[in-house]
This record gives sequence, C-alpha cells and structure tokens, in this order.
Amino acid sequence: MSFLRRRKATKAEENKSEGSQIDTASKNDDVVDNRKQQKLPQKHESEESSRRRRSSSRRWSCVDSCCWFIGCICSIWWFLLFVYNAMPASFPQYVTEAITGPLPDPPGVKLRKEGLTAQHPVVFVPGIVTGGLELWEGHQCAEGLFRRRLWGGTFGELYRRPLCWVEHMSLDNETGLDSPGIRVRPVSGLVAADYFAPGYFVWAVLIANLARIGYEEKTMYMAAYDWRLSFQNTEVRDQSLSRIKSNIELMVATNGGKKVVVIPHSMGAIYFLHFMKWVEAPAPVGGGGGSNWCAKHIKAVMNIGGPFLGVPKAVSGLFSIEAKDVAVARAFAPGVLDKDVFGLQTLQHMMRMTRTWDSTMSMIPKGGDTIWGGLDWSPEGYFNCSAKKLKNNDTNTADQNGKGGLGSTKRVNYGRIISFGKDVAEIHSSEIEMVDFRDAFKGRNLINATKCDVWTEYHEMGIEGVKAIADYKVYTAGSILDLLHYVAPKMMARGDAHFSYGIADNLDDPKYQHYKYWSNPLETKLPNAPDMEIYSMYGVGVPTERAYVYKLTPPSECYIPFQIDTSAEGRSEDSCLKGGVFSVDGDETVPVLSSGFMCAKGWRGKTRFNPSGIHTYIREYDHAPPANLLEGRGTQSGAHVDIMGNFALIEDIIRVAAGATGDDLGGDRVYSDIFKWSENINLQL
Repeated sequence: MSFLRRRKATKAEENKSEGSQIDTASKNDDVVDNRKQQKLPQKHESEESSRRRRSSSRRWSCVDSCCWFIGCICSIWWFLLFVYNAMPASFPQYVTEAITGPLPDPPGVKLRKEGLTAQHPVVFVPGIVTGGLELWEGHQCAEGLFRRRLWGGTFGELYRRPLCWVEHMSLDNETGLDSPGIRVRPVSGLVAADYFAPGYFVWAVLIANLARIGYEEKTMYMAAYDWRLSFQNTEVRDQSLSRIKSNIELMVATNGGKKVVVIPHSMGAIYFLHFMKWVEAPAPVGGGGGSNWCAKHIKAVMNIGGPFLGVPKAVSGLFSIEAKDVAVARAFAPGVLDKDVFGLQTLQHMMRMTRTWDSTMSMIPKGGDTIWGGLDWSPEGYFNCSAKKLKNNDTNTADQNGKGGLGSTKRVNYGRIISFGKDVAEIHSSEIEMVDFRDAFKGRNLINATKCDVWTEYHEMGIEGVKAIADYKVYTAGSILDLLHYVAPKMMARGDAHFSYGIADNLDDPKYQHYKYWSNPLETKLPNAPDMEIYSMYGVGVPTERAYVYKLTPPSECYIPFQIDTSAEGRSEDSCLKGGVFSVDGDETVPVLSSGFMCAKGWRGKTRFNPSGIHTYIREYDHAPPANLLEGRGTQSGAHVDIMGNFALIEDIIRVAAGATGDDLGGDRVYSDIFKWSENINLQL
C-alpha cells in the first residue's frame, strides 16, 4: 500500500511539473511575442536607414568623378609605363620602319663605316638657358636643395616653391652678380647640357654620334658657364674663361698637338667670340695668351644658330617679357598672367628675374639701322612668307643669289621693330606723327605700389611715361636702345658697362680694346689665324620673329603697360603679319640675317673685321618637320634647338672633327636669300 501511495505521489509530482513547464513555456511564448512586437519597429527603422544609405551611395558627386578620372589616368599611365619598359628596345624603331620604311643609319654609324675616326678634340659651348644651374648656398626657403638643379632637369622646385625659385634664380639688380646669401653655379661636365629636361635633348645626340667614331670624355669638353651673367663677369666670379683656356691647352697637349674644333650653339657663339678676344688680351683683364693663341689651338669654330647681330626676340622679351607664344597666351586668357593668381604675379616676377640676367642684353640687335633697316626699308625688302621652297636635303650648294630661297612679292617694313598699331606698321613714314619720348616726364601715379609684391622699373614711369612711349609710335634698331634706357634704366646701366651695339669707324682705336666690344662682331677683329675656319650653321624655312605690333595694356594694379597686339593680322593668308608678329626666314629664334651676314659678307675674305682672311662658310639646313610622332623631334629639323639632332648637321661636324675642311664639305650650302640681303646692307669693309 505504501508502494502504491509512493507511485501516486510520484505521478502527482510529475503532473505538477508538466503543468508548470507548460505554464512556463506559455509565458516564454508571450515574452517572445512581446519582444518580437518590440523589435518589429526597430527592424523597419534599420531597413529604412539601409535604404537611405543605398540611395545616398547611388548619388555621384563631382569629387567622385574627379577621383575616378584621376585614378583612370594614373592607371593608364602606369600601364603604358609598364608596357614601355617591358617591350624590347628595338620595338619603337620597328614600328617606325613599318610606317615610314627603313631608317637611315645615324651619322656616327655611317661615317664609322666609311673609316672615319676621332682626330681633333671637340669643345662644346652651350647657349643661353640650355645649361644646368645648381644651388650651392641659399636662403631658408631653399633648405634641402644643396647641389640640386634649380635650372634644367625636372624643374621640380619651380612647382613646389615658385617664389623661392625666382628669388634664387635672380641676380643682384645693382651688380649683376650674386644676391647676398645666394650662390647658384653652373653644372660641370657633359651632363651640364646634354639634356635640358628628361627626354629633351640638346647636345646628347651629337655626343652619342661622336662617340660612335671613337670620341670619349677625355676628347670632349663641355665649356659650361653661368649663362645669366655678362660674359666678362663669368670670368670675374667663376673664372670660366680661364677654365676654357686651360682645358683647350690641355686637350691639345694630350692629343698630339691636334687643334680643337669648337662648337658653340646660340648665345654660345657670341660668348666664344668674346673668349677669342679675351684670350689674346693681356692680363689681368684678358687671358694673356698673345695674338697667336687661337692660331695655335683652334682648327675650326662651327657656330650653330649663332645670333651674331642679335635677335628682335630679345627686344620683346626685355620690353614686355613676351615672345609670340606668350602673347598668344595673354590674349587667350586676358589678365591671368598679369594678375596675382594663386599668390604669384607671373609675368611681373619673370620680368623682375630676367631683367637681372645681363646676358640677355648681349642679344639686343647690333648695327642699328644700317644692319636691320630704317622706317621705310630693310635688307630683306620684298618677302613672301607663304612661298614654298624646293626641298633639297643633299649637300649640293644652292644658288648664292637666293633663287633657291623664299619667293618675293610684297614689301614688309621689317625695319620697324616695334610699332604701336597695325596701321603705323604699314603706312609710309611721312604719314606718321612721332612725339619724342626721351625727355618726357615720368609720373608717379601708375600704380599703388603697396599692393604689389614684386617691383619692376615700370612702376616708376607713371602714366605720362607710358603715354610718351606709345606716342613715339615706331622704333627701329637705332631707337630701340633709347627705348630700353627709358623703360629699364638700371638694367641698361649695367648693360652699357658690358656690351656695345654699334659699328666701329676705326677698329684700331684703343677704345675697342675694352671688353664690352668683344662680343660685337662689328666692333672687333677676328684673331690673327689664317688657317682657322669659321662656319655659320643654322636652320632656314621656319617663320622667325622679326618685328612686332604693340598696344597699351588696360590699366590695372601691378600691370605691365605694353603687350603685343595679337589681333593684328595681315590682309591675306600669305601675309607675314600673324598675331601681331612679323615673321621672316630663320630658325624660329634667330633670323637668317643675324646668323649669316658676317660669314656671307662681314668676314668673307680679307676685311677690316677679318684682317687675316680666315675662311668662312655658310651651311644652311632646310627645315623638314618629323613625318610622324614616332620620329620625335625629327632628323631634318631646322628649328633653333631641334637642329642639334639634324643628321646633316651632325655629319658635317663629325667630318670636320675627323680632319675635313670646309672645301671638303662642298663649301657653302645656301637655301635662303642671305647673299642678296647682305648686298643690300651698305657696310664699310
């Protein structure tokens, strides 16, 4: 019985336990239902917020577009860079040959097959702006730039710290030498001017071709110098002229007494002309080499694109910091280059900097109206800028009377280097009313100087001074000097101490022993070296700046009051006036008249400028642009810098360096009208 009672009690407890579990489960279900009901609005809220996020992510902002675009560009760039580095070195040549046919051998390879070898040591003399400059001492803003290139290379510091760069590239406005606390010096060695910037060659192609026939660094010398300085100051500060002298003497002594072949480019031509007078002059002003130094040490001087008589481009650069391309940029975006953009008044800073570079004054046109023409005449006379020349890239000599040159149909007043207004540039001089500016009053109300962060000499001219310049209307090579003295007196005061621009009446006058005359071929004699040869080698067939139409700039704070009038156009398609610039035959920078006149007439035979009768030759290279992009800058270019890669020019240089003479090359090779234009110049010889 007790057993039965225990079983009943056990069952009762089990039933009670099951009941409590059911109650607990039901309670739990109620709790879950309540929680679900509580979570339901939260779920709706989370779904709503996620939908909002998705909709906001679908919106495409301008920043997203820019980032996407930059990312694509970078990706494409890195991909192309990878492909370029991965492809065989011969692939670009293979593609070029597939398009244009087999390429000719480079001159060095061609002449090595002919048996030519290195003979005479070679000296390179770079021109303005093409030589590298590096920092040796600077202000705090240039921290970390010791021996880094400020000029040449990537120009990285120009973009990172432009005002600091301008400060260190400028010279002292009073002395024309270093500013206090700054030392910028020329890079030395062949790397000084082989490339101006990565991928942009200057001397590199010529050096590589000379190496093909056996030249190396001990038989090649880059006569680097600080191209910003006046020529004599390169000796005063850096002893650059003494270094050239000693290096030439060393190369002659270590190469069996073989004389050097000197190859100046651009401004380097007149720099080396200065050197040849300096090396003969007695110390301490000169090098003390004596009157026969050049005869003993120099075989030939092969000038490439030499601006012997100056360039009109230098005038526009000093007057308004413009050339044709800058003028177009100013017209395309008026005021952008003149005003304070991103804290940098671009043109004003450039003018302030370049006007401290005394070397720029060496290229002001020389010879006045006698050489460059007057109000109603110029040596070029009638000229047709659209005439097509017959292509002739062999070494045959063209007609010296100019029949192989550009056509002649219309007179252009090239003698008027600056004209204020298109009509003034074209009408007869008798119709021009000119008001003399030389004694005009200079006011003081041109600008509010407190709002300018850079000073130029225009700030002291005043409105009256600006008006006086425009009222004179026309400036020839004779009056250009007065113009520059008026607008830039401090700059020209330094220039007058180092350069001269006239024509000597009597070269035996002792005053011409002063160094300021040595770079002007019209005021100095060539060395007494009858066996030496002088070549004038330059490109033709490229429109080159010769004269300008100017206008006044609308007044504003810190402005440059004059600019080229790009709206001035000729009346026909074949007009020489385009965009406010009159063009003539040349190499895009130096007109034919400046490069060729001295070798065509001034030095031809025995003249008072060439008393020993040094042989002179003209070698012109007719311009032909590259046939396609794969040719780069081309192998037949006549442009001022690109000509350094011209195969015909390089071949001429290598042949002379290997022992040939000008007669071996075939004498003169002329495509332009240089001989006819030279005859139009009435110069006492």
